[in-house]
Amino acid sequence: MKIFQILLIVVSAGMFSWHASAQSIAYRGFECADPANASDPAPSNIPVESRFEVIESLDDGMFRLRLSGGLPRFVKDDQRICIDSDTAIGFIGTPESVNIDGIPLRRDSIDATAYFNGYDLVIVISSMYTDMSQSRGTFSSFSTSRIQPVTNTLLFEYDDTSASFRLKKVIHNKGFVHISGSTGLSVPFTEIIIPSFAASGLLDLPLILTPSSSIVYQFKE
Repeated sequence: MKIFQILLIVVSAGMFSWHASAQSIAYRGFECADPANASDPAPSNIPVESRFEVIESLDDGMFRLRLSGGLPRFVKDDQRICIDSDTAIGFIGTPESVNIDGIPLRRDSIDATAYFNGYDLVIVISSMYTDMSQSRGTFSSFSTSRIQPVTNTLLFEYDDTSASFRLKKVIHNKGFVHISGSTGLSVPFTEIIIPSFAASGLLDLPLILTPSSSIVYQFKE
């Protein structure tokens, strides 16, 4: 049974109030023109809504959420914003969740975890992206798709005057997993596993991003 309530406690002059019965918070924008390129925030002309829906209220300010639509994408010193679903929501490829050819399926939504203390909202989302480039060549050679484990940590500030959440920062980390080889060789395959890598493909630190334009999530019933 879903729980559709967020208690937003705002302390002011020794008193508090709350905004209750909100099912979700949402931000409207446009899909990314180049969804797979994390460094390109150019929007398309296709409208989309990034929505966090509360699916379970836990103890100590913790919530389970469901993200649909994707996440705002932005880069340093660029005013443009688009909403990315390809990497932020990603794919699923369990034996029960593939198409008839065994190919992973694009997800419509993904679970997230949140913490809210009345002022600051922190949301963590982990997804898996694949370019579905798996192949089998001659002489029993093979190559898996390029898999990217993606984690986004969103830091929001609650604005009690407008009853909304302003996105302050995003901590973005992207890993890389790929296997290739041939069953006819003495060393049949090579595994590449990089916990965090930049656009150059080299080992790097997670990105800490601050939006140049305002990104505000409003309450939705």
